[in-house]
Amino acid sequence: MKLKKFAAYALSAVFALSALSACSGGPSSAAPAPSASVSAAGAGDSGDVREVTVGLIQLMEHPSLDEIRAAIEARLAEKAVENGLSVKVDYQNGQGDPSTINTICQQFVGDEVDAIIAIATPAAQGAATAADGTDIPIIFSAVTDPAAAGLVENLDAPEGNITGTSDAIPVDKIFALAEELTPDVKSFGLLYNPGEDNSVSVIADVKAYLDEKHLTYVEAGVSSTGDVQTAAQSLLGQCDAVFSPIDNTVASAMGVLADEAIKAKKPVYVAADSMVHDGGLATVGVNYTNLGTQTADMTLKVLAGTPVSEVPVEVLRDNAVVVNPETADAIGVDVSKYAE
Repeated sequence: MKLKKFAAYALSAVFALSALSACSGGPSSAAPAPSASVSAAGAGDSGDVREVTVGLIQLMEHPSLDEIRAAIEARLAEKAVENGLSVKVDYQNGQGDPSTINTICQQFVGDEVDAIIAIATPAAQGAATAADGTDIPIIFSAVTDPAAAGLVENLDAPEGNITGTSDAIPVDKIFALAEELTPDVKSFGLLYNPGEDNSVSVIADVKAYLDEKHLTYVEAGVSSTGDVQTAAQSLLGQCDAVFSPIDNTVASAMGVLADEAIKAKKPVYVAADSMVHDGGLATVGVNYTNLGTQTADMTLKVLAGTPVSEVPVEVLRDNAVVVNPETADAIGVDVSKYAE
């Protein structure tokens, strides 16, 4: 994969979201990653704080997911003491493997952690299954559609012991941006992993939008990062542009997709700023640091004693236009409005 250097510029804007994402990865035989712990700074300085342990599972290494995790850990360390807590974080990487995720989550339950934070839909689903029948609260992050994922039915008053944050994307805003930047695009290639619930949900919204706008599209499913290059070449030969949701499989091979698109002189619109940083042309997406901060705040609220049913699922509503000027120059698209 050829590494790219570029500057990404973001113009902050606020959009109302109508859809609720997460990511999934291909199977692997890898074992759980070693535990890493982060404790709140100064937490041990007062006898009034209560010591708690949070099991933190991330689906796999990925720029957006890494950004969320870093924000969660930083916020927990910053705000724990003022919430009367000393927080120890046991971080584990699920490595995109369902069996590894299940093993990690079962270990968290066996260790009787005080809460589980799960980053991405498959991680949240694994945590929900493992903690079923226990009183361990689960706070998820980056789950596009919690209802479709079977995690929560009532987003305003979660009926189970699980709540969290959604990184739902504004499909209409992304395609409005595409129309503005590349008005000649009349057909889209939709590249995603049909095994990722989050991607399936977003693609359904995309197809409904494109149908309404009388724009044509072709789908290509991938099950591993190794499939991305061939699928990208096929789509780029049939369509004017490519769109990919916050799909962990595609995002992990974003450099390959970007290379093929630049060769074809065609734009790739994505749903995550990290995918723009890795070569996509543009997106209107969420700030993952803010998403992680919100997740940590919800976790602290639950750990401090608020019932999960009183902690509604939160959708980040502050979005930003993010463009890649280097990619834009390479394919001849003017993004100067957003690159100033």
